[in-house]
Amino acid sequence: MPLRSSRAEILSVAADLLARIDARRPSGRGDDQLLVRARQLSADHLDGVAQPESVSWSSRQRSRWGSCTTIDGTIRLSDRLRDVPDFVLDYVLLHELAHLVIPHHGADFDRLLIGYPLAERAEGFLRGLDHAAAFGTPSRPAD
Repeated sequence: MPLRSSRAEILSVAADLLARIDARRPSGRGDDQLLVRARQLSADHLDGVAQPESVSWSSRQRSRWGSCTTIDGTIRLSDRLRDVPDFVLDYVLLHELAHLVIPHHGADFDRLLIGYPLAERAEGFLRGLDHAAAFGTPSRPAD
């Protein structure tokens, strides 16, 4: 936007961009779709070794993006991720799937995530969301 743009012009362009982004984002992000997506990510990146029993949204996770219970194969994702781009959601899902194979962080765990091409970009996006939340900045994820 040119510097001479009015506030109304900027808000109009921003609203248009957000509408276009929302139109591109898949609408189906229920628990069932999360489970299907997790199983596909496991097949694509982990040779299908990680098989979650369930994947669900959680409103209780305020300091983590996701969690995994290895005993019963459940994965929970913070509902703060509902509107993030697919590559970010996929990265968090893949991270939690990797915990079904290797429960703790370390070199072996990191090797499982090497095959995800957008890992660095997703981590940066998540750090940006954390930063915005720390300063009370209302943020809206964008592609």
